[in-house]
Amino acid sequence: MGAPGKGAPEMTPPPAIQAGMVVIPDASAPDASPTLPDEALQRMAESLSQEMSQSLPIRITKIISPEGLRPIVGGDPDQFAEFGRKHGVDYLVVVVASSTEQEYPMMVFLGWTAHSQPGLRRDNWSLLEAAVVDVKAAQSLTRAEGRGWATLDRPMAPGINQWYPVVWLRPMEPSRRYWPPTYEGAPNTLRVIAMEDASKRLILNLRKAWSEKGQAALAPVPARG
Repeated sequence: MGAPGKGAPEMTPPPAIQAGMVVIPDASAPDASPTLPDEALQRMAESLSQEMSQSLPIRITKIISPEGLRPIVGGDPDQFAEFGRKHGVDYLVVVVASSTEQEYPMMVFLGWTAHSQPGLRRDNWSLLEAAVVDVKAAQSLTRAEGRGWATLDRPMAPGINQWYPVVWLRPMEPSRRYWPPTYEGAPNTLRVIAMEDASKRLILNLRKAWSEKGQAALAPVPARG
């Protein structure tokens, strides 16, 4: 994993750009969880596109399928610049989506009673790494990441209680609970919710990074003594 262009010098971002976007699922880590289904990845890309257009001077004009594109450790702006030229865009927003999971046994309480049953807890840590690539220059303009953490609690067997399975955001929002539509699909619901949380943080961090780059470009150059 790695945001494209990591370690390379970055250019000053222009005031506003039009860009394509590609979302690359990454399950290469040994403890990686399964990637989101294609439909869920497409919905996430559409949501990120809308949020970027509203919160940043980046208007996403097209969402491009990764077509076998894979993230490279340390980043590779040349690879993504070539991909952008192939699809006719001057700028490309590259988003790498990955997550890891850990599941372990625990006792789950049924409703508001003291009665409990053997169950499982699954933690998901999701990460979105993004870079805005200048296709013509083959350089990264700015980079940011967003992280999400969510937990799935469920009894060992389905149908024991109306309160399970349940997904909730970590670490500080146990009151925000989500009930997956099916027991079998609960792990996928967990991954979607964790990625949505990571998406929100990515937008905030990308907006901050873009603003800081712009302010640095406008800062006066110290006079030489």
